[in-house]
Amino acid sequence: MSSDEFDYGKDERLPSRDVTQGAEKAPHRAMFRAMGFDDDDLSSPMIGVPNPAADITPCNVHLDDVADAAIDGTDAAGGMPIEFGTITISDAISMGTEGMKASLISRELIADSVELVSFGERMDGLVTVAGCDKNLPGMMMAAIRTDLPSVFLYGGSIMPGEHEGRDVTIVNVFEGVGSYSTGEMDADELDELERHSCPGAGSCGGMFTANTMASISEALGLAPLGSASPPAEDDERYAVARRAGELAVEVVEENRRPSDILSRESFENAIAIQTAIGGSTNGVLHLLALAREAGIDLEIADFDEISRRTPKIADLAPGGSRVMNDLHEIGGVPVVIRRLLEADLIHGDAMTVTGRTIAEELAVLEDDGLPGDDEIDADFLYSVDDPKEEEGAIKILSGNLAPDGAVLKVTGDDEFYHQGPARIFEDEEDAMAYVQEGHLESGDVIVIRNEGPKGGPGMREMLGVTAAVVGAGHEDDVALITDGRFSGGTRGPMIGHVAPEAFVGGPIGLIADGDEITVDIPERTLAVDIDDAELEARREGWDQPDPVYDGGVLAKFGRDFSSASDGAVTNPGVKRDE
Repeated sequence: MSSDEFDYGKDERLPSRDVTQGAEKAPHRAMFRAMGFDDDDLSSPMIGVPNPAADITPCNVHLDDVADAAIDGTDAAGGMPIEFGTITISDAISMGTEGMKASLISRELIADSVELVSFGERMDGLVTVAGCDKNLPGMMMAAIRTDLPSVFLYGGSIMPGEHEGRDVTIVNVFEGVGSYSTGEMDADELDELERHSCPGAGSCGGMFTANTMASISEALGLAPLGSASPPAEDDERYAVARRAGELAVEVVEENRRPSDILSRESFENAIAIQTAIGGSTNGVLHLLALAREAGIDLEIADFDEISRRTPKIADLAPGGSRVMNDLHEIGGVPVVIRRLLEADLIHGDAMTVTGRTIAEELAVLEDDGLPGDDEIDADFLYSVDDPKEEEGAIKILSGNLAPDGAVLKVTGDDEFYHQGPARIFEDEEDAMAYVQEGHLESGDVIVIRNEGPKGGPGMREMLGVTAAVVGAGHEDDVALITDGRFSGGTRGPMIGHVAPEAFVGGPIGLIADGDEITVDIPERTLAVDIDDAELEARREGWDQPDPVYDGGVLAKFGRDFSSASDGAVTNPGVKRDE
């Protein structure tokens, strides 16, 4: 339906009629007029533009400009754009501090705040703008929860920095801290690395959490194909934003909602992309949460099943050295989707926000100049027949230490097997001190517990300590397990999301220093070498710790979070029939 055929005044589906139509709404219109809106605006679909722009992270510092481009597109297409703000937390800045407990909570608050404003102010549709890691799932959760016609808009990633003739990212700086602690890097080199790793605006450049979730947004169909990869400060990013604004008016006119787009197949496509590109383990947590919001059955075991049949074909940081911009230069996420589609590893008939299927959208992009496979010469992109790894990067482990599962992203040896003594730490800080003070020994299994969704609360990411382990030269001979999370930049045998978590009596809370832990990736096993009777005896002597906080937002979300194996959600969503 074209805009000139769309009769806003007669479309009773639109919530904004509640505040713009009829004589009794004169006071409401008066408020809009005070903000500069005119008759044309008030007779147009009202498109909300939630914007988490902030000066607290380079991921979001430029989002006002991105949102402005989306607003221009909405206005040009005949919509009434209304921008409103929401929060963000800089994961990289809060990393390794108590403040990191706020990160996952921010996902929930973003979703809640966008839902509240959209509901309270009677929005007809949304362009959800996102930058830093938790912005992306938070905005997608809000779109799903409101089920308003919506377009997801990523702010784009930072360009790599340069140090000693090589590309570097923020992860190199975290690992540099570990190298400095062992004397392998001096203070001057660490200072130079710090000063050159982040050259401007945008989310962290590797296939870390933000870029993983941006890629997933395309595979889910909530964002147009090709929209994830243009860099933050590139003209293409602003063209993508303008198009998102235009498309937002179209999806309102066509009444094209997230519930019309999302399906079990959409989520299988998202997992296939995540595993094929070596995406962040956080993608597991967030996809489970999105599925809960959508009322679609998705279990943690599904990730392992799909990863087993989906090869890893993109070698990007942190496992490789290339970043999102390198993928963009050869066509972006669509070139990966196409290779998977041609191998029947993607559901080509899954719907997208454009109203076309994945397969149809790829055909449109090819007509518009997407490079063919025979035109792509990239040493970091492999074919399905001759992949980087035969299986995808995401592995789900289970066993008597993780009855409800644990998550690992393989960035090294796919056949990794490790057995060693547990070194138990009740929080991240104590583990970090242990590593930095040089106590770590080859063969150790670092166990960090009481960092889960409830126990943390907030399930902190632990890039600081994992990077310190790698920087100290123990990428391949030390394992780390936790009921917390890892950054998308983490590499090495680091197993997170162990469930049930220690705070609710999970086995990770019952093991002791020196217990033998086995990590067996081929067998998907995470186990402790004690029998069921001993575990049960320890459970009988276990007392639940007191909550870390007894008031405020952290206490509230500590009570509300579900298990990591369920996406650590606070909103269970509504089960729907497909």
